[in-house]
Amino acid sequence: MAQVAIENVYKTFPKLRQAAADVTLDTEHDGLAVLKRINLTIDDGEFMVLVGPSGCGKSTLLRLISGLEEITGGSIWVGDRKVNDLPPKLRDTAMVFQSYALYPHLTVYDNLAFGLRRMGGDLETSLPELGQKPLPPSDSPANQELERLLTASRWWEKPLVSITRRLPPGLRYVSEAERLIDDRVRAVAKMLQIDLLLGRQPRQLSGGQKQRVALGRAMARNPQVFLMDEPLSNLDAKLRMETRAQIVNLQRQLGITTIYVTHDQVEAMTMGHRIAVMNQGQIQQVATPLDLYNRPANRFVAGFIGSPPMNFIPVQVQAPFLLIHSEFRLSLPSEWDDRLVPYDHREALLGIRPEHLSLALPAPKNIRGHITHMEALGSETYLTVQGEGLTLLAKIPPDEVVRVGDQVWLAIAPEKAHLFDPTTELSLKKP
Repeated sequence: MAQVAIENVYKTFPKLRQAAADVTLDTEHDGLAVLKRINLTIDDGEFMVLVGPSGCGKSTLLRLISGLEEITGGSIWVGDRKVNDLPPKLRDTAMVFQSYALYPHLTVYDNLAFGLRRMGGDLETSLPELGQKPLPPSDSPANQELERLLTASRWWEKPLVSITRRLPPGLRYVSEAERLIDDRVRAVAKMLQIDLLLGRQPRQLSGGQKQRVALGRAMARNPQVFLMDEPLSNLDAKLRMETRAQIVNLQRQLGITTIYVTHDQVEAMTMGHRIAVMNQGQIQQVATPLDLYNRPANRFVAGFIGSPPMNFIPVQVQAPFLLIHSEFRLSLPSEWDDRLVPYDHREALLGIRPEHLSLALPAPKNIRGHITHMEALGSETYLTVQGEGLTLLAKIPPDEVVRVGDQVWLAIAPEKAHLFDPTTELSLKKP
């Protein structure tokens, strides 16, 4: 296993602009920066989740780590090796794609074995850009043994193994390397409960089975790092939840450093040891799931983490702990005193999550409004409440009897309030 260190990484794509006159495309060298000063360390054996909206750069960062994209600046380390100039085959990482990327003409068995059969001495001839540089050895003893067997095999063994592979078992030629590959493929298939599917082709599999084959292909290579790019997005809700739990359990069992990309913050909160929240090519905050929920670093993180999203209300601060709005006056706990003094008689942004709003009686500290929309989910009910100049989303227990059009009063839980600077959007909460 290995630590992954990303140091001051930039990624720039060239801009393409369409000329109005002749409708031609010109490449400009100033480029479009999609990743800016990324610094992140993923510990050995950690499950790190990269989360953010579409276009924030999370998949691009994963492709830089895997070697599928070239970095513009900075350094990427896998273990004690700087991998900037290494091709994907030599980075000792394995990637699981959103689209599964299985070979349609190969059986499940051959899909699982494909990467293993590519290890060994033939790598030197398939990668001429390495010149005379020696190949860095694998850190896995099992991989080292397989590489040794494949490198030491006689010239006719691989063709003979390939030619006789479809013959009845008694007529096949099986080399020592092929026996080792077979043992590993069958062990992985049994672990993922796809051992009865080894003779099928991808078109004969369901979406969940294809995803397990893609996971198995990555696991079979016994890499130092797993890279997963939204692997569950093609599955239905029930299967997604089951596969999510399976991935977490497998990672815990194998202990392999894993970097997982998703735009679904529910996946991020339930899977990761830590989460890196990204937006517009930059990391906004890296923390445990509960720290992100309870202590977001800025307004973006506060609004992105949590479902439904946090409500934001502009308020006037009256130190040491009073917040004033045209619709309510809220007193905060004493822990806010020193943080609010610099904002006395200034504006701030109050953040409150829907689950921290509740139906209440009329009072100066509560917010009056009428219900414009309601979603009853059985276990909870979501209300959209329109007040004077503000719209709030509230989550209430299912046994509260309300209807669209009713006038209600909402109480804010002051101990759950968040405050943000209106200019920098940074949190004012104590770290």
